[in-house]
Amino acid sequence: MGLVRVNILLQYKMLNGNVSPAAVMMGTKYMSRYLKNLPPLESLIHFEAVLRNGSFTKAATELCVTQSAVSKQIRALEDWLKLPLFERLVRGIRPTPAGLALQREVGPMLQSLLRSVVRLQAEHNRHTLTVNCTHAVAQFWLFPRLVAFSQQHPDITVNIHASNSMDEASVAEYDFAIFYGDGQWSSLCAEPLFPEVVYPVYSAQLDYPAITQVEQLAALPLIQLDSSAWNCINWHDWFGHFGLTYTAPERVPMFNQVTLAFNAVLQRMGIGLGWEFMAHDLLQQGVLKRLGPFAFVSGKVDYLVHPRHASLSDNALLFKRWLLDSVSQPATVAPVLPPPAGY
Repeated sequence: MGLVRVNILLQYKMLNGNVSPAAVMMGTKYMSRYLKNLPPLESLIHFEAVLRNGSFTKAATELCVTQSAVSKQIRALEDWLKLPLFERLVRGIRPTPAGLALQREVGPMLQSLLRSVVRLQAEHNRHTLTVNCTHAVAQFWLFPRLVAFSQQHPDITVNIHASNSMDEASVAEYDFAIFYGDGQWSSLCAEPLFPEVVYPVYSAQLDYPAITQVEQLAALPLIQLDSSAWNCINWHDWFGHFGLTYTAPERVPMFNQVTLAFNAVLQRMGIGLGWEFMAHDLLQQGVLKRLGPFAFVSGKVDYLVHPRHASLSDNALLFKRWLLDSVSQPATVAPVLPPPAGY
């Protein structure tokens, strides 16, 4: 609502005896102060994303807008402040002292505002929970369990927000998240769900000779995973765990997402890396087979996390206990093809 509309509304209420003249003056004063002396919230959100990501391009990807749109927002903010916030370098950008000073205020302010909005929304609708996790975890581990949870607790709605761009700060937007790592997050409570175990898998409709040594795998058709843009094990890492050097052959298909590579396994394109949380039930169903007894146990774990200082609703506590209790129980996963998204 604009300042003019606010003033008209207050004037109307004053004429009808619903508000005092002093309230009209006070409303005008504070609306004027914020509108005149603060830049648009949208430009501050773009600024925070650029500084945190270190580039306009990465910020644009995160915000689902074009790089040009981000650049325009930053330029508009700089024009409004009459201060440069970034130095434009040949290769990238660098925040100016003014940019760093603004970030020290804007980051905490946006986080505080976000927490307040999320808290108000949660209080308004206590029967809805939201879980943030990667695409692979959502499809192959969480979704089948949510089917069972919904059958037992039909009055509680659990929404899944699948994203491969996750960080500690983003958890404040959700009731829970499923994070991969060592469990050491200063602002989060973390409960272990499942360890990272990775082994070679292939479609049960194919036939490969049994292997007794890891080296034998290198000569077979391996489905290649390009994990250069994110934190994930590929064949180079997997062989390296066993003390071997592996280089992918030239001119072979390369997939940049775990679910795409796993889809290629289901499509009988070759042998792929199988994360146990994705492959376990399909192995039990006879859809997939393991090749060899070799497994890479990384020591990292997927955790159920939530903000350390947030109070969980009764439904959130019920869901948390249910999910942790279900970890030891198998979940039925139909052999459907994954969507084009990643781990």
